[in-house]
Amino acid sequence: MEPEEYELMYRVEDHHWWYRGMAQITHGVLDRFVSAGSLRILDAGCGTGAVLRSLERYGSAVGLDRARLGLELCRKRGLRNLVEGSVAELPFRDGRFDLVVSYDVLCCCTGSDDERALTELRRVLSPGGHLLLRLPAYDWLRGRHDERVHIAHRYTRSELDRKLRRAGFSVSHASYVNTLLFPIVLLKRMSERLAPGRQTESDLSLSAGPLDALFRLALRAEAPFVRTIGLPFGLTVLALAQRPEDDPSSHS
Repeated sequence: MEPEEYELMYRVEDHHWWYRGMAQITHGVLDRFVSAGSLRILDAGCGTGAVLRSLERYGSAVGLDRARLGLELCRKRGLRNLVEGSVAELPFRDGRFDLVVSYDVLCCCTGSDDERALTELRRVLSPGGHLLLRLPAYDWLRGRHDERVHIAHRYTRSELDRKLRRAGFSVSHASYVNTLLFPIVLLKRMSERLAPGRQTESDLSLSAGPLDALFRLALRAEAPFVRTIGLPFGLTVLALAQRPEDDPSSHS
């Protein structure tokens, strides 16, 4: 990710409609499937720390990121349990965590590095532990924002399901997210291709203005469906997976 994107994320992460709506959705899924209280948690790719701070309600959380600027901004939030490192080579012992979350990180891996990262994420989970992934959907929706934040690949739900199972996970729940706003973003991506020089910044730099509350309401309306029956398409794909209790490769 470009350095200025970290600074922008830090400024908007606590109030931007997308971050606030996504937090409600991801916490809804965690509340349904994961018991809160005293979990050992890893935020793999913690960015500027807003997600890491919110995970403290579930237990003791560690933040990992390979960008020093991101970790510096985490410390600016008052967070201290931080580690510099890559999701492709995690600096933790086997079975260290009960819950791992990783939001919009594997999409920045190139080639088969995302599968290597999934293997690493399973390794550091305890048997029976959960992994919650959130990733951008549909490669044909690539736009200027993807370039600014170094997104190498966007996923379909079936593709993510296959990769998780191939890495040794069982998939507990999967859904698309951000369905109601899909037509708006589709039109925006089409306009970017018709006028490629018109937008030079990431989507986070675009203020929704008076529509902010409306966009946040759209995500809030989706939350009950995402955590239960799932949605058939959307701008984001979310999956909750589990390391099997009887995983033969366990060394914890």
